[in-house]
Amino acid sequence: MLKEMRRSDRQLSESEAMEILLNGEFGVLATMGTEYPYSVPINYVVVDNYIYIHGSCEEGQKARNIKKNKSVCFTVVGKTEVLPSEFSEKYESAIVLGKAEIVDDDMKEKVLEVFLDKYSLEFKESGMKYINRVKDRVSVYRILIEQITGKAHR
Repeated sequence: MLKEMRRSDRQLSESEAMEILLNGEFGVLATMGTEYPYSVPINYVVVDNYIYIHGSCEEGQKARNIKKNKSVCFTVVGKTEVLPSEFSEKYESAIVLGKAEIVDDDMKEKVLEVFLDKYSLEFKESGMKYINRVKDRVSVYRILIEQITGKAHR
């Protein structure tokens, strides 16, 4: 687990960190490789206490890493603003530690529909047809949110 935040004056409550996670569009998933950590920007949805991500059917680096080590870190950056004259910036971010696992086929289709609702709601009908065509070539993973922290300079 993460140790105490150095700039505790900027630490957010768990509920504020969860709001950043819920409102974000993209995050960065970090997995453990054999020699190096591996991180990839990815879209996601949150359902209950899980983050859901998707990708190609267990063939890429992300999938190989998760298969070897389920421990992951997921980061979302919310609102930002560079303050050039102050040599600083305003920001908000959330970091999640958790374990990733592949979901079964029944849950996969439900989660893909949640992705559709988040990112392409105005194309729901054609999106459902698309999901039916590609669902067998897609893997969906869920990450149990074991720890979430947030930090902001507003």
